[in-house]
Amino acid sequence: MGMITREECAALDGVDPLAAFRKEFALPDGVVYLDGNSLGALPVRTPERVRQVVEEEWGRELIRSWNDAGWFEQPYRLGRRIAPLVGAAPQEVVVCDTTSVNLFKVLSAALRLRPGRGTVLGDGEAFPTDLYIAEGVTGLVEGARSVLIRPEELDRHLDGDVAAVVLSHVDYRTGELLDLPGITARVQAAGALMIWDVCHSVGAVPVELGAAGADFAVGCTYKYLNCGPGSPAFLYVAERHLAAGPLQPLSGWFGHARPFAFEPGYEAKPGIGRFLTSSPSLLGQAALEASLDVWERADLAAVRTKSLALTDLFIGLVEGLDGVEVATPREHARRGSQVALRHADGYPVVQALIERGVIGDFRAPDLMRFGFTPLYLSYTDVWDAARQLAEVLESGEWRAERFSRRGEVT
Repeated sequence: MGMITREECAALDGVDPLAAFRKEFALPDGVVYLDGNSLGALPVRTPERVRQVVEEEWGRELIRSWNDAGWFEQPYRLGRRIAPLVGAAPQEVVVCDTTSVNLFKVLSAALRLRPGRGTVLGDGEAFPTDLYIAEGVTGLVEGARSVLIRPEELDRHLDGDVAAVVLSHVDYRTGELLDLPGITARVQAAGALMIWDVCHSVGAVPVELGAAGADFAVGCTYKYLNCGPGSPAFLYVAERHLAAGPLQPLSGWFGHARPFAFEPGYEAKPGIGRFLTSSPSLLGQAALEASLDVWERADLAAVRTKSLALTDLFIGLVEGLDGVEVATPREHARRGSQVALRHADGYPVVQALIERGVIGDFRAPDLMRFGFTPLYLSYTDVWDAARQLAEVLESGEWRAERFSRRGEVT
């Protein structure tokens, strides 16, 4: 391990401007949680907000809450609260559905906006749902096709047939951070539209969709935004595209301009509302409300500064450990808020760590992933996690038979 001591890490915790946020989360005793890039921790205020919706808004007020509690407006209200986290205007973001469904919507819209072009470029090593949705959308459009590339190959594939490019802002495997403004500009210069997946960056790194001029984006709320498993997703549409027609094909009741007219024909709502489809999941959105109460008090610049400091610390402590290779870029401009380590026996090593109370995860074939969430992780947490990893590797305990059975990893 590196030369920094635990006492020095405790001193850093003592002057950490974000340290007070730790009490906002319900963290189990004896656990160092390094999997917030997969599922964020529970905010302490979430159960009370969900209880309020269940017992008061639903239980007592019943159907009146659609108006009295503002249920109808919730997708827009939450979208306006997320907008600052992704560098968007309030009217460009709406909370609804899932990441997969929202990607289907915006990718379909992009193809409609680029008639005569049929190629969708995507990263062949992106999270699989993005690849599957792109394959599904292009399969519904005659002459369209999904082409998988690597981001570094992008320029040589940007020809006159490319309608859209779909990329993840942060690589879910390695934590590599892509150049969002630079790539957006290159894609648009080729006449194509840029769609960003910000699931692994929102709440962890600066996201400036508006400043970059991005066309569309999708994101989830259950990772760094800490809104719980299955929590609602969100989508972003640049305002310049919102007057272009219906755009997205999932023309459900909630996206109708006059839903209570009960008309047989569809007319889309104006603005971002045209990307709504179904009634919102109010319990999931209640959890999102509670989490955004925390985020609206957090300094995003301080979050990014601490994220880089925590990941720098971890990399410095673990590099040189037996069999470990750091897969995450060292350069700050290319790093998200996670550190991925390669190890030939990564799966049993992660299982041994989990048994010791250090929770990370594994992605085949050899990546151990550790997410760093600045609002509730301390410098001493990072030091303790690195020490546990060193001890697991030095002791060889990961070779125990109980760690050898492969299965689903959190």
